[in-house]
Amino acid sequence: MTEESYVDLLGVEDLDGFERREHGGTEYRHYPDYGKVERGTVLYDGEVVRGFPKVPRTLVLSEGVPRYFEDEVAVEEKMNGYNIRVARIDGEVLAFSRSGIVCPFTTKFLRRVYGEELNAVIDERPDAVVCGEMIGRDNPYTSHDYDEVGSLDLRVFDVRDGPTGEPMGVKERRALCEEYGLPSVPFFGVHPVEEAAEEVHAVVSELDERGREGVVMKTPDVSHQLKYTTSAANQGDLAYAFSLPFDYGQDFMFRRIVREAFQAHEFDEDGDRDERARSLGESVLGSMVETVERIEDGDEVGERHTVRARPDEVEAILDHLRGMGLQITVEEDRRDGEDRFVEFVKKTQATNDKTRNYLEGGVVQ
Repeated sequence: MTEESYVDLLGVEDLDGFERREHGGTEYRHYPDYGKVERGTVLYDGEVVRGFPKVPRTLVLSEGVPRYFEDEVAVEEKMNGYNIRVARIDGEVLAFSRSGIVCPFTTKFLRRVYGEELNAVIDERPDAVVCGEMIGRDNPYTSHDYDEVGSLDLRVFDVRDGPTGEPMGVKERRALCEEYGLPSVPFFGVHPVEEAAEEVHAVVSELDERGREGVVMKTPDVSHQLKYTTSAANQGDLAYAFSLPFDYGQDFMFRRIVREAFQAHEFDEDGDRDERARSLGESVLGSMVETVERIEDGDEVGERHTVRARPDEVEAILDHLRGMGLQITVEEDRRDGEDRFVEFVKKTQATNDKTRNYLEGGVVQ
C-alpha cells in the first residue's frame, strides 16, 4: 500500500509522527503518541491496525455513570497486566504493544498457546484485531499475581476491525471468544443506567478486597466506555512508583492521589477515611523509605520482573528490551522443565543516582 493510500484510509493529511520499526526483515510504522490517530496505530505490509482508543475515567460513580451513559451499562473487569492487540498480517499472527510495537515475546507466546484459537477467530473475521491483557506473575512488563493464572495468560476484552477500529458488541464478542476457546475478562452483567452506579460500587468493593484493579463500563455496542479503579490498585501503583520516585513522573503519582481523594469523598465514613489516609501514607512513605535504606546499604534498585516461558520466548523478550535501550541485569536464570525461568531487573538510573547523591549530602536546587 502506498503512503497516499494509508493517508486516505486513515483520513489524515500526512504520516508525520509515525515512527519506523522493523520486524523479521519487514519495515512497518507505528504511531506512539496521542494525536492525529489513535495511539499505537500500525501500518504494516499494506495493513492498518488501529490503536486502542483512550478510555476516559470517572472519579465519582454516582454522577459520572448517569452523565456518560443513557441506557444500559455492561460491566467487565479491568485487569492489571499489559495491553496487547493481535492481528494476522500476511498470514502470521503478530502481537502489538499499546504503542504499536511488535512484541516478539508475546507473539511467540500467543502463537504457541492460542495460535489455533486466534487463527480461527480471524478466519471468521479476516480484519479482526483481538484486544487483550496479558496477566500473571511471570510477566516481563507489569507483574500482578492472579489466583486463577499460574504464570502468564491472555484475557480478551475487545475485538475490533483493524482498518476502522469499529468494536464488536459485548455479547457477540464474548460468545465468539467462548466458541473458539479464547479466555475473556470476567463479566459482571448488564445493568440499567439508573442502577449501574450502585451495582458497580458493589463490584468494585469486592474487587478491592481481593486486591484487583477495577472495572470498565461499556454500552453493549461498545460505542462508549468508562473506567474506574479500586483503592487497592491506586495504592499499589503509588507504592510501586514511590519505590522508584525519581523515575516515575509526578503526574503519575498525583493522578492516583486524586482518585483516592474522590473515592474517599464518595464512599468513606469518617473512620474509613482515617484508615484510607493511614494506608495511603504507608504506600507512599513506606516504599520510598525502604528504597532509601536499600541504596544506603549499597544495593541498586530497579523494576524487578520474572518470566517463565519456552527458552526462545525468554530470549526474545530479553533481546527486545535491550533493543529498546533498557539496561537489563539477569539475577536468576534456570531451566524449569520445558521452560526457562529468568528473574531480571530493569535499571532505574535516576532513582539510584539521585538518592545516592542526597544521602551523600547533595542539595535540592
